[in-house]
Parts: sequence; structure tokens; C-alpha cells
Amino acid sequence: METYKLFGDQKDSLISMTLGDLLTRVAQVYPDNDAVLFNEISSPASQKNNCFRMTYKEFNEECERVARGLLAIGVRKGSHVSIWATNYPQWIVTMYASAKIGATLVTVNTNYKIFEAEYLLKQSDTDTLILMEGLKDTNYVQIINELCPELKDSQPGDLRSPSLPVLKRVIYLDEKENTPKGMYHWSDISEKADTISVDYFNEIKAQVSPHDVVNMQYTSGTTGFPKGVMLTHYNILNNGKNIGDNQTLTPGDRVCLPVPFFHCFGCVLGIMACVTHGSTIVPVERYNPVRVMETIQREKCTATYGVPTMYIAMLEHPDFFKYDFTSLRTGIMSGSPCPVEVMKKVVDLMHMTEITIPYGLTEVSPVCTMTNIHDSIEKRVATVGRKMPFVEVKVVDPETYEDVPSGTPGEVVVRGYSVMKGYYNMPEATSLAIDKDGWLHSGDLAVIDEDGYFKITGRIKDMIIRGGENIYPKELEEFLYTHPQIKDVQVIGVPDKNYGEEVCACIILKENEVSSEEEMKEYIRVNLSRHKMPRYIWFMDKFPMTASGKIQKYKMREAAIDALNLHEAAGIETA
Repeated sequence: METYKLFGDQKDSLISMTLGDLLTRVAQVYPDNDAVLFNEISSPASQKNNCFRMTYKEFNEECERVARGLLAIGVRKGSHVSIWATNYPQWIVTMYASAKIGATLVTVNTNYKIFEAEYLLKQSDTDTLILMEGLKDTNYVQIINELCPELKDSQPGDLRSPSLPVLKRVIYLDEKENTPKGMYHWSDISEKADTISVDYFNEIKAQVSPHDVVNMQYTSGTTGFPKGVMLTHYNILNNGKNIGDNQTLTPGDRVCLPVPFFHCFGCVLGIMACVTHGSTIVPVERYNPVRVMETIQREKCTATYGVPTMYIAMLEHPDFFKYDFTSLRTGIMSGSPCPVEVMKKVVDLMHMTEITIPYGLTEVSPVCTMTNIHDSIEKRVATVGRKMPFVEVKVVDPETYEDVPSGTPGEVVVRGYSVMKGYYNMPEATSLAIDKDGWLHSGDLAVIDEDGYFKITGRIKDMIIRGGENIYPKELEEFLYTHPQIKDVQVIGVPDKNYGEEVCACIILKENEVSSEEEMKEYIRVNLSRHKMPRYIWFMDKFPMTASGKIQKYKMREAAIDALNLHEAAGIETA
């Protein structure tokens, strides 16, 4: 009923609308409903008692004012506007302001250092950069000044740098008095809005199409250099709406978002799902278990999002039982498999009886399968649900591309409205990802059960070929999780002179636990076939991960070659 108010007879079909028009529509239908509630002591984003609270009417007006300000400083339809910041409210304002004028928002990973930032800004042809001072030990301002030493001597909006020739404008988000030379301050943008007439602004808005690229998300780099995934208004608006539909979001829901906005998890599953349902966005600037628990209690949130480790950190926090979670009902857990005992605690202790589990990838906007609020805990732990509406999802033989029967492993392929427009300036990579029939090849291995539920079993590139025999890491990982001393485990292939590859189990033990290679191998020997026995057991303190919580197995493999002295087998010369 609520989505009918927004979309009328289109509520059960794909919506052909821009993000800007969507926000205007929500502001008309739910003008007094809270759009964004933000309360972070550490953030300068809020000007009134460290607080940013806007209704949808106020939020739309703010986005339109910033959109006009962006036009005033030279941003145009087709411009690439990068934002390098944590979950500030201005992040969301930038998303919709740039969408209203047909600019493309390029999201920058907040963990990037200078090499990665330079790569993204160059590869994306960013002409406008919006940034905060920095995060932890990384100073973003220092990085941009190092990349563009000309910035300090430039007038705001007139940067000319040989190293980043496309970049013209840099906008600073933090305290105005600290604005570096050569940069605009965020407040300058709103102040310049009045130089753009409403009539001209409306003309620009009318030129924006639902099929224009609105968002460029960079892949998380689990297999090499990130690629800029071009997503349209049509892609992410409909994906966000379908995700929200699956959680039965309404204007009465308040969604706590501690997951990063630069990732699809925060941007589409979070922001877009909320706006398409008139729900309230409650950002947490960056994840901290206490902040999340405080926010849920203070704002009486009805949903929250996170990867399993985020939920585990809250459940295991010594102050967990001091907080009130009774307002919660739904949410999303994604990123990696969740142990069944953790899921039961999330349902029982956090009251998230309707929590959902999605699967997807950036290239499909991103969700293509998802459990629903009525699925059993077993289904929510063992599977990633059934296919989402309006897309085709199937499992094929990765070599022949023929469909495989239920219960047989194969590659997940996706076709439909949500498939990306392509990788920015990478036509060859695009043609490798999307075949001539329009199927996006995920690289993920899965099986489908007789009820249509998908279970992800691994990555094609993760598959280990030992002496001609295929070994799927996922199976061994799931078994090792049953060991009472193991906190986390990843299985990788490492080079071997005789067999081509050997199996290496990388293990993180629980706190205060001690074990040995012999003990672990004995546990495996008793329970699994001999050919699945790892040649190496490597105890680690932590795994290399992307900012969105994905394990970087290629980095683990590189580290293992060094740690296990496998350079000769890998064909690597060392000094």
C-alpha cells in the first residue's frame, strides 16, 4: 500500500524514474517523515549540537540547493564527482544533488592510500572531488596536495595539474576555518546556489534519463586492479526498491547504516532501499559496535545492516545487554557466511526475527538473490535465498555454459535490468564479463536446490587444481569451522613443483587458544577424504580484507609464498 502511494500502478513493476525525480516524489508524498537522522560527536558534518536531522521535504530542498551550487561551480551533466568520506550526511546529499543534474557519483574507498587514490581519480576521469580531512592515519588532504602540488596556488575551481589533468574542483567537508588553499568549502556550494535560476535548474533536470549512468562503484579489488562499474538510475533505483520490498520496509522504518556508503551495501541496499520506501536513514559515520548499539537504542531503529563480524562484535561486547534492541525487526547480513549460532543470537537477542541474507555483486547493482523475512533460520544460514524479481539467475557449467541440474555446482550468471552498463573505459573487460546473450558471468560457484534456493560454494578462481583434481576451498573451510578452537579459516591454493598447486589452510585461532599443524591435520584426517588434506597449515593473526569485508585471497596467496618459502615453485626470483 505504501509503495502504491509513491509509484501507483507501477509499484509491482520496474520503475522508470531518475533518482532526482524519486526524491522529489517522496518529499511530496511524505514531506514530514524523517529522511536522515545523524548524531555523531566525532563528525563536523552536523552543525546543531552535532546533529543533522531532516524531513524528506527539507532533505529534498537541501539536495536541490546543493545541485544548483554544483552547477554554479561548473559541474555539468556527465561530470564525474568523486566523494572521499565516511558516512557523513553530506555523502547522501551529494548522491542526490549530483543525480538531479545528471552527474555521475564516483565512490572512493575510505581506506585508500595515495597509490589507490591516484589510480581511481585518473581511471574515473574525476573532475570534481569532495573530501573530508582524512581517516585514522591517512590524511586525504595531504594526499591530494602531494598528487597535485599546484592546488595550493590555485583559485578554487581552477586546478590545472599535469598529474590529474581532468580534476578541476576540490570541495572540503570539514570545519570551514580549516579549508585548505585551492579548495571550496562545502558551505560555499550552497551559497552559490542563488546564481543559478530555478528555471535553468529545471531545464537541466529534465535532460536527465533513467538510463544515464548515475553511480560508479569500484570493484573491491579481490582479484587485482579495481574496475569502475557503471550503474544507471534504472539499475540502482529498482534494485534498492526490490531489496526494500523484500524486507517489507515502510515509511515507519528507521534503518541504522554502519556499513560504508562507498560500497553498494551502504549505497544501494541501504540508502536506495530507504528512499524508495520513504524510510528513515540513520547513518553511523563508521563502524564501532558501541556507536551502533547506542544509535539503535536512541533512534529506536527497526533495522540494521552489517557483515557477520559486525554482529559478532556487538554480541560479544561486554555492554551488549545494557542496550535495548526491542525496536529491531529486520535488516541485512551479508559479505560472508554466518555461523548458525550467531544467526540464532541475532534473532533471539537482537530481536531481528526478519533479518535477510542477500547475494550479489557490484556488476548487478548489486543484489540478485535474497532470502525473505519468512524463511527459516536454516535457509538463512545455508543459502542466499531465491532470485530477485525481474532478473534471470541461473547456474551453468563454467566451460560449456550449459545449464546444470539442481544440486550440481556451476557458475552463477545473471541477466536483466540490474546488469551494469559496463566497466568504465574497459571494453575488453566488459565483453569478458557480459556475454553476447546479455548474461553477466559472476565468477561465483553455486548450487540451486529443488526449491530454487541458491547456495554459494566458492569462486571459480579460488578453485584449487591439485594434480588434475579439483578441490573446492569452501567445503574444507566449512568443515574446519566446526573445530572448537578455530575463529576463522580460509583455504587457498599455493604453487607446488610436482602437483601444480597444493592446499594451504590459513587459520585464525580463538583468543587464548593454542594448536599445532599436527593437531589440525589429525582432525581433518579423521573426518575427510585424504585428497582434501592441506599440505600446509598456516596460523595467522588476521586476513587481508577489503574495506567492505571481503577476504583478499590473492594477497593471502602472495603472503603464503613468502611465509612458506615457495618462490621456486611460483617461479619468483628472490634476492
